[in-house]
Amino acid sequence: MTDFSLLIDLHRDQPRQGPGDDSQTKCAIELAGLPARNNLQIADIGCGTGASTLCLARDLNADITAVDLFPEFLEVLEHRARTLQLDSHITTCAASMESLPFAPASLDVIWAEGAIYNIGFANGLRAWRSFLKPDGIIAVSEITWLTANRPEELTRHWETAYPEIDVASSKFKVLEAEGFSPLGYFVLPKTSWLDHYYRPLQAASKDFLERHHHSRDATEIIAAEEAEIALYEKYSDYFSYGFYIAKRSETT
Repeated sequence: MTDFSLLIDLHRDQPRQGPGDDSQTKCAIELAGLPARNNLQIADIGCGTGASTLCLARDLNADITAVDLFPEFLEVLEHRARTLQLDSHITTCAASMESLPFAPASLDVIWAEGAIYNIGFANGLRAWRSFLKPDGIIAVSEITWLTANRPEELTRHWETAYPEIDVASSKFKVLEAEGFSPLGYFVLPKTSWLDHYYRPLQAASKDFLERHHHSRDATEIIAAEEAEIALYEKYSDYFSYGFYIAKRSETT
């Protein structure tokens, strides 16, 4: 198996592939003012196995295109959607977020929980803006500093892993520079990380290692996940995902 195949195998059966939970998705839905709108065309980009997609489908009058690079994740989403009788509202699409198949000004909403970092916050906003209608909404969760000063170890880690990490005020400046008017913002709580992402992942680790006979690659993947969890548990007061909701503005 390649490393990607191992990562897919580890994460495929998890409720989420990153921090978040339904209550936070619902909060963002409300801040975006979406419940009052009908016949929405939504793209959920980097949807994974579809936790946010299913929440959007349950709560909104919408047709949702769920986009992910990995067909294996989309297969899980399709099964879950059929089980919940939401499949008539969801279309899956295996595609890179750098090469999306949408027509200009065709979407009411672009949704991306914990995914925009794959192409960078500014680059993602710039690349996706043209797909939105003039009054279109973008809602993304993005790794964000919660304080102005941080421990050196933590700063060094994240500035190496994701140089675009910054405080929320700087992220708002990026939003405005890329042609968006901010509508709302909130921080994901620790439960979104621990109860809904890290703890289920840890619970799956033993079976994952046994499936792959404790191979070096599988063991290294679990070790990396545990190191990430330890870093969060040690420094969770200093960073989280910020959820940013903004409207496409009339001028760029």
